[in-house]
Amino acid sequence: MRTVGNIIWIIFGGLLTALGWVLAGIIFYVTIVGIPLGRQCFKFASLTLAPFGKEISYGGGAPSLLANIVWLVVIGLWEAISYAVLGVLWCITIVGIPFGLQLFKLAKLSLFPFGAEIR
Repeated sequence: MRTVGNIIWIIFGGLLTALGWVLAGIIFYVTIVGIPLGRQCFKFASLTLAPFGKEISYGGGAPSLLANIVWLVVIGLWEAISYAVLGVLWCITIVGIPFGLQLFKLAKLSLFPFGAEIR
């Protein structure tokens, strides 16, 4: 299921979304100050390319907490809301439930990406 789910995910938008995250990461890396944000963009790119079979472990310390608060205020809340709304829409049909669950995973990561590790 993991391979089939990832193939379907890539075909129906995962590749374009991942490319968007890579582009955002490259733009952030150009500015020296934006390198931590660029790393998070690359983290999102790897998860949005093939989310099935990947798990997220949350950790970090005080620096991650401070960075997550800034992220949440600047972009994280709106990003999480958009992923959650899309997840609800996908979960309306039985066939879309696995894809909706992956969108919920992205919504949770959108709130607190610093200190999170994708395995």
